[in-house]
Amino acid sequence: MIARIAASLALATLPGIAAAQTPCLSAADAEAIALVAMPDIIRETGRVCTALPAASLVRRPTSAFLARYESAADSAWPAARAAIVKLSDPAVDLLLQSDYARPLLTSIFAPQIVGHVQSADCPTIDRLVTLLEPLPARNTAGIIVATLQYLKTRKARGKQVAAVPDLPVCAASSQ
Repeated sequence: MIARIAASLALATLPGIAAAQTPCLSAADAEAIALVAMPDIIRETGRVCTALPAASLVRRPTSAFLARYESAADSAWPAARAAIVKLSDPAVDLLLQSDYARPLLTSIFAPQIVGHVQSADCPTIDRLVTLLEPLPARNTAGIIVATLQYLKTRKARGKQVAAVPDLPVCAASSQ
């Protein structure tokens, strides 16, 4: 689930670019993109997982937990914007400097990412979020990216891995 969120976010930012032409992202680039998306992903997950108790972290529309992710997203936006530009065209940078760009991007991506969540997934998501809650937001983004890199490596070695998109994160040695 966490891997799917990060991978979908990164791939959804650049649907028209062929993988062969795409430069890779450093782990820090990918983490910045994940951080920017996390507040809206958390909110959208809360809207989808209505069967969870109202006290669940993902069901609270305002909380210290969500505020930490919002603060981390604000701090990560310049790096995420640069990462998106790295994967696309330098002309995109001007568009991304608009005050409307970030909310527009995250409002489009969060429902697409969370749209893969089934009701049966919600208790597991609740457990994962509860376990991750004490960590700084940047650590959660790091876990997401590291998980994606691990799954991508397993898939490249011919191992069966369910629904792992080809996220353009550089191999550890090329960062």
